[in-house]
Amino acid sequence: MDHLDDIDRRSLRGADHRILSALYAGGRDPHVATAARALSRVGEHGTLWLAAGLAGALVDGRRRGAWLRGTALTAGAHLASMGVKRVVRRPRPAHVQPLVRTLGRHSFPSSHAASAAAAAVAFGALGAYAVAPLAAAMCVSRLVVGVHYPSDVAAGVALGALTARAGARWMRKGVAHG
Repeated sequence: MDHLDDIDRRSLRGADHRILSALYAGGRDPHVATAARALSRVGEHGTLWLAAGLAGALVDGRRRGAWLRGTALTAGAHLASMGVKRVVRRPRPAHVQPLVRTLGRHSFPSSHAASAAAAAVAFGALGAYAVAPLAAAMCVSRLVVGVHYPSDVAAGVALGALTARAGARWMRKGVAHG
C-alpha cells in the first residue's frame, strides 16, 4: 500500500509541476505578466478584498454590519491560511523563476487564494457578483507569476470558501431580507 501511496504522490506532484509550468508560460506575454503582477500586488495580505469590503460598508449603509462581518471573515481566512503555512512549511516552486517577490517562503496554502475565495463567497452573498471573476483571476495570477503550485491555490480556495461559508449566518445577522 505504501508503494501505491508513493506513486499517487509522485503523480500529483508531477501534475502540479506540469500545470504550473503551463500557466507560468503565459507570463511570457508582457500584458499577461503585467496583469498578474498587479493582481499579486493588490492581493498582498488581502488588501484588495479588505478595501472592497470596507467600500461596500461605506456605500451600503443598510447592510453595513454584514459588509464589515464579511470583511472580517475574509481577513480571518487570510490569517488561517498563514497559520496553516507555518505548520505545513511547503517551499515555493523552485523549477520556475518567480515574476514577483514574495513576503514569505512557504506556499501551502495560497493566502491570496484564501482571501480571494472568502471575499467571493462573502461579498457574493451580498450581491457583489463581480468579485468572483476577479477572485478567480487573482488565483490564476499566482500560478502565472510562479509562486504557487495549483494544489496551493486549490487549498487556499477551499479554506477561504469554507471560512466564509461557515460564517455566513453571522455575516448576514441583522440584515433585513427583502
